[in-house]
Amino acid sequence: MKNKVNVSRDIPKPLAHYAVARRAGQFLFLAGIVAADPKRGIVINSYRDLEDEAGKALETGDMSIDCQEGRVAAQTWYIFSTLKRILEENATSLDNVLKLTTYMKDVSQFPAYVRVRTMFFPENPPASTVVEIKRLLPTDESLLEVEAVAYIPEGS
Repeated sequence: MKNKVNVSRDIPKPLAHYAVARRAGQFLFLAGIVAADPKRGIVINSYRDLEDEAGKALETGDMSIDCQEGRVAAQTWYIFSTLKRILEENATSLDNVLKLTTYMKDVSQFPAYVRVRTMFFPENPPASTVVEIKRLLPTDESLLEVEAVAYIPEGS
């Protein structure tokens, strides 16, 4: 089925009654992704919460920077890692992300967010909008949420 969306067990389940993603022709619309890991029942709050080697790659080694940026950097990494996996399961990639919308509780944390986002989009970044909001689900520990629109190449 051409409009079928693939979402494996490795992708966090929605926090409520909505689809992780919907496909319309060659476009994939992704719901907002937050840094909540329902398997472990946690919101990502530090580099130590990341399951891969990302924490080591993100840490600067300067405690004052890592304490200030660590939470938003770790959440950003988790979100973009999840986005990447969803895209790959649906025959596309980060290179085909056309638009990102990011909701942040505190836009003063934007530099740390951009530092990590650039690791995922080093060249040809997507069109992007950042909006500061008061609150996010599932808990007040959530600092940001990212939704995306991606293109799926012909024949996929």
